[in-house]
Amino acid sequence: MHLKALTLRGFKSFASATTLRFEPGITCVVGPNGSGKSNVVDALSWVMGEQGAKSLRGGKMEDVIFAGTTGRPPLGRAEVSLTIDNSDGALPIEYAEVTITRIMFRNGGSEYQINGDTCRLLDIQELLSDSGIGREMHVIVGQGQLDSVLHADPMGRRAFIEEAAGVLKHRRRKEKALRKLDAMQANLARVQDLTDELRRQLKPLGRQAAVARRAAVIQADLRDARLRLLADDLVRLRGALNAEIADEAALKERKEAAEQELRKALHRESLLEEEVRQLTPRLQRAQQTWYELSQLAERVRGTISLADARVKSATAAPTEERRGRDPEDLEREAARVREQEAELEAALEAARHALDDTVAHRAELERELAAEERRLKDVARAIADRREGLARLNGQVGAARSRAAAAQAEIDRLALARDEARERAVRAQEEYEALKAEVDGLDADDTDLAERHRAARERLAEAETALTEARRAVTTTERRRAATQARHEALALGLRRKDGTGILLDSTAHLTGLLGPAAELLTVTPGYEIPLAAAFGAAADALAVTNPTSAADALRLLHKQDGGRAALLIAGLEDAPQRGAGNCASHPIAPAPDDEPILAEKYVRAPSELMPTIRRLLHNIVVVDTLDAAEDLVRSHPHLTAVTAEGDLLAAHFAHGGSAGAPSLLEVQASVDEAAAELAELSVRCAELAEAENTATERRTEAAALVEELGERRRAADREKSTVAQQLGRLAGEARAAAGEAERSAAAAARAQDALEGAVQEAEELAERLAVAEE
Repeated sequence: MHLKALTLRGFKSFASATTLRFEPGITCVVGPNGSGKSNVVDALSWVMGEQGAKSLRGGKMEDVIFAGTTGRPPLGRAEVSLTIDNSDGALPIEYAEVTITRIMFRNGGSEYQINGDTCRLLDIQELLSDSGIGREMHVIVGQGQLDSVLHADPMGRRAFIEEAAGVLKHRRRKEKALRKLDAMQANLARVQDLTDELRRQLKPLGRQAAVARRAAVIQADLRDARLRLLADDLVRLRGALNAEIADEAALKERKEAAEQELRKALHRESLLEEEVRQLTPRLQRAQQTWYELSQLAERVRGTISLADARVKSATAAPTEERRGRDPEDLEREAARVREQEAELEAALEAARHALDDTVAHRAELERELAAEERRLKDVARAIADRREGLARLNGQVGAARSRAAAAQAEIDRLALARDEARERAVRAQEEYEALKAEVDGLDADDTDLAERHRAARERLAEAETALTEARRAVTTTERRRAATQARHEALALGLRRKDGTGILLDSTAHLTGLLGPAAELLTVTPGYEIPLAAAFGAAADALAVTNPTSAADALRLLHKQDGGRAALLIAGLEDAPQRGAGNCASHPIAPAPDDEPILAEKYVRAPSELMPTIRRLLHNIVVVDTLDAAEDLVRSHPHLTAVTAEGDLLAAHFAHGGSAGAPSLLEVQASVDEAAAELAELSVRCAELAEAENTATERRTEAAALVEELGERRRAADREKSTVAQQLGRLAGEARAAAGEAERSAAAAARAQDALEGAVQEAEELAERLAVAEE
């Protein structure tokens, strides 16, 4: 057996397909540094199953894929094929030539093949271990490995000897067999537990079987009782139907009589209406004549009255002394009056005769009108009686149709009961066949359930472990948050002022122009709190006000209340000299030996109205690292003041410093801000961990529910095995009972259909009679 060929595609520096062919004996690979000699050895180790990226001189396994050059793009996969000559049968496989291939994709996936057939990594390891080669065998000796062999301890030498003797593969097989035995022992323990559980469940299952048998008998009795009740209902309904049919015949006769009377009344009504139409004009003419005669009688009575007056005047005795007209004229006039009187009396007599005739004719017309009104009333009553008869007939038709609908509903119910019985019979037969098939598959299902139950228990254990870790992380973070909150509160408590500054802060309602503590208004670059506190001096603990007037008011309040002393920082000044103006311009700063000094104002940010005051306070103050640098700076630039990182201040005329003292308000405020930021971060972290804990709890609950569900399903499957035979017998009985019930329901439905047809025919006859009556 020897290596016959090695083919590399996209492996490290081998971008193109490269095939190295070997002959029996020693093969040397010669080339300059960086030409890829070691990559050939790495390819041999990799194709035989090497899983460690460090063993292949890389940071991760994807590094074995060609990464590309300036003139060639990177590849998406690496492939190495190793061909072994197996003509002597050293490898336990029935091929004279064996080709082992390994493929790695850039997304992390990999494939293994033996002679082009996909296989597992374990298959390759087993194949190579039987021949004494492989990634765990010391057939590939790299740099430094020879020294490890020479300086190995007794245990290491024993490993080399066992490997050379071929013991290692047998040891792995032994370990694998022991693991299988442990798994088998666990399965045996599970089987024993199941056996004990089944023994405990036998008696309850026996009681359940007895209850099931009694339930089957009760169900059969119940079905028989239901069928008897249905038969009784059918007999009762038939009697009611016959009674309704008899009532319907009587109603038919009454309806015919009512229809005849109705036709007569309608005929009389039409005649009366015609007479009313004919008499109405005559009545109107009689009324008009009566009105005219009444007017004429009034005129006649007036004329008679006038004639009587004239007669009396004409027949009166002459007075003693007559004066006036001639008697002959008077006689002629009296003659004319007598003629007029005669004419009037004749006209009056004629008018009287006409009035008597008119009054008699009016009385006759009034009598005819009264007679016609009585006839109209009779006709209205006849019409009402006809409508009432039609309504009764409509009611009889509706009642007949209701009885027909009730009979149809009963037929539908019986048909539904028949269909349900047939469906139950078919379903029972199908369930019977399904149960017979299910009996054969119960064992396979039980095995699958057992495997799923085991996997679910493993997931439950993992979920419980994850939940424990999440709870531990939540507890740890909560403790850190509580400690940080306590530190923040303690630092914030240290910011409370008990001198004159505190009194001014408590008297903001009586003061105007108070901006607040300067330490809260200033923002210092992190890491420069100590030198800036030294640069500010007492101003670091001051209160900021808007103008000198507000400062004077604050001092007066302290004098008045005997509140002690306070430092005030006044805003609103004109801008102080900038860097590069004044003394700084005339005295340029020379660089310090280590770092270049920077003006202290560059490390401070403040509100715009306060920045001029800050620049004036920090004018010509620079920040350096050490006291030596400050000394050199002040010696060369006496107009400058230097502050160090340790808080020492050095000027040409003044110095202040020493060992660490009490922190200034700037330092305390920076610590408060830092603690607040850390507290906010820890609060967010606590919320995230709480959410993670809730997620882990839900997963654990789901896993527990799944374990319980699968366990219950296994127990249900076991119970199903014990009851399936009884179910088969029960289903056979149900199928027979359902078939008999379907036949009985079909017969009852046929009888009810005959009765329904008769009822429908009678209802149709009543409807036709009603239509004729309405016409």
